[in-house]
Formats: sequence, structure tokens, C-alpha cells
Amino acid sequence: MGVNVSVVAIDAGNSKTDVALIGEDGTVLATARGGGFQPPVIGVEAAIDVLAGVLERAVAELPAPPVLSGHVSACLANADLPVEEAELAAALESRGWGSSVEVRNDTFAILRAGVDEPRGVAVVCGAGINC
Repeated sequence: MGVNVSVVAIDAGNSKTDVALIGEDGTVLATARGGGFQPPVIGVEAAIDVLAGVLERAVAELPAPPVLSGHVSACLANADLPVEEAELAAALESRGWGSSVEVRNDTFAILRAGVDEPRGVAVVCGAGINC
């Protein structure tokens, strides 16, 4: 029997990528960190391959094979326009990592982290800048 993964959470900035596998009860089951996400430099498929490598490292930390049947939430650098979000979402959907995929700019990962209110302040110290 496999480990049920409800959410594959991806925070991929220009300088680093974090992946977390989340269980049905919200528990963090495994995490991994890898290099930056730069589709304008290496191409979309190669950039998704970088994410795949980080995901594989997270999966390797699980006590049993995963059942990746949940949602993929990906906050990605260089997803600045709706057309880029759609292209990246299609590339992620083709990998079959979850039954649904949502792509947003990586700024959303920090802007909503730990916030109960509809407002907040975030500081980004990476390779890019978002305002």
C-alpha cells in the first residue's frame, strides 16, 4: 500500500526550488530542495525536468511508494503572464503528478504563507524581484 499524497507543493524561484509532499491530514510527509527554475534560459521541458528531479528526491524520503492522486500547487518563477502560467500548467499536467494543477508566480508562495489576513508584507531575497 502506498502513501497518499494529497498535495504536491512546489515553490520554484530563480535561485532554488523547494518541494513538499503533503498528506491527507495536512502533514508534511517529505521535502526536498534543488536548483533554480529558469525556463527562459533552458526551456520549459528542461525546467520541468529540474522540478522532476527535486520531486524524486522528496519521494525517496517516503516510507512507501506514493499515490500522487491529489493536487499540484506550483508557485514558479517566470510565470509572470497568464499565457506563461497556462504553458507551465500544461507541462506539469503532462507529468501526471496529480489530478489537478494550479500554477502561479512564485511571489504567491510567500505572500500567502502564514497569513490569516488579506494583507501582509513579504521580503524576497533571491535572484529576482517582484513588486
